Amino acid sequence: MDRLLTLEMFVAVASEGGFAAAARKIGSSPPAVTRGIAALEARLGTSLFHRSTRAVALTDEGAVFLGQARRILADLAGAERALRGGEAEPRGQLYLTAPVMFGRLHVLPVVGDLLARHDALAVRMMLIDRNVRIVEEGIDIALRIGSLADSSLKAVRIGTVRQMLVASPGYLARRGAPATIDALADHDLIISTGPRAAGEWNFAERRWRVEPRPRLVVNTVDAAMAAAEAGIGIANLLSYQVMDGVDGGRLIALLNAEQPPPLPVHLVFEQSRAGLPAVRLLIEAMRRRMRSAGLG
Repeated sequence: MDRLLTLEMFVAVASEGGFAAAARKIGSSPPAVTRGIAALEARLGTSLFHRSTRAVALTDEGAVFLGQARRILADLAGAERALRGGEAEPRGQLYLTAPVMFGRLHVLPVVGDLLARHDALAVRMMLIDRNVRIVEEGIDIALRIGSLADSSLKAVRIGTVRQMLVASPGYLARRGAPATIDALADHDLIISTGPRAAGEWNFAERRWRVEPRPRLVVNTVDAAMAAAEAGIGIANLLSYQVMDGVDGGRLIALLNAEQPPPLPVHLVFEQSRAGLPAVRLLIEAMRRRMRSAGLG
């Protein structure tokens, strides 16, 4: 059986979670898809799926191979577009990832607008507060906040965000505002266990250790922000996360003069994805979004 066809079948089964659904997606029949996956597994010498009467799930080997298969199919599609001279109209599925809150506030509105304008485009969003492996997980484009590690990936800077220490007016009325970084040791502190969680907070001229321990530890940014608004303590968050609270008077920014330089925001992707019309349109639209949100 054609190798590219079996790769398409494999990706469809993994994406749809079943052989029948995959067959409908690619316009084939369930028996043909079953034979194709069996042929692929025989060629590779390993099982790609755990099968049961109720579900189909990737094996560890299948999860690793999925990203590679998606990359092969995307590279082939890119090569075909290049030979045809490119396509102005985005089509097919764009797979992107972003931090949860940033994605909800700023990426989702852009995606919604692109979907409304381009009927042939579909988008799969993974909103997660960790940096996923772009190549291995078959991601077309990822939004990253902060400094980037050296890699072969292409990065386009679209804006910046700032660290902000915030507390509620009620908390500050009870405890007063810290006048210096060291005065934070006398305050109730809130931290989250996301990507920026650390025992140290960065400031313009130094790093300050959170001691003896934070008053509250939560596992999401939303919870840390809600706790700060509720008057539990001081939280260290990013400007896009707290701007509504600050503008609405529910939070007050602290120690502004001590804050470190802004963090860059990039869109990161493989060079082979640069020619995708959907990637180009997303980059342009995100740049406009960042400027209009005051993050450009």
